[in-house]
Amino acid sequence: MTKNYFYISVLFLLFSLSSLAQENKDGSTSKFQEQPLDNLTIYPNPVSGDRVFINSRSTAAKDIEIFDVLGKKVMQTTVANKELNVSSLTPGVYIIKIKEGEQRATRKLIIK
Repeated sequence: MTKNYFYISVLFLLFSLSSLAQENKDGSTSKFQEQPLDNLTIYPNPVSGDRVFINSRSTAAKDIEIFDVLGKKVMQTTVANKELNVSSLTPGVYIIKIKEGEQRATRKLIIK
């Protein structure tokens, strides 16, 4: 149980640091700041099978990167449909980064 709290704390720290890194010293945001991905849904989450489905408003291909809680990239792929095969991932907590054109999103992904 204490491992879960550790992983959640690490995830919170990673998200906090990434949001701070996007601001300039004067507090303004860069003109190159990422656009949020419209109507993004990732399901099921937590994942208990081999597949996760990623939906957004657009049907364009999505570049996917998945990181473990230590920041190591464990998967990188491009999906043209909604389905992502996660059978190679061991149970745990991951960070999934999704890029679709100029839009990007980062979410937590739990594999059971």
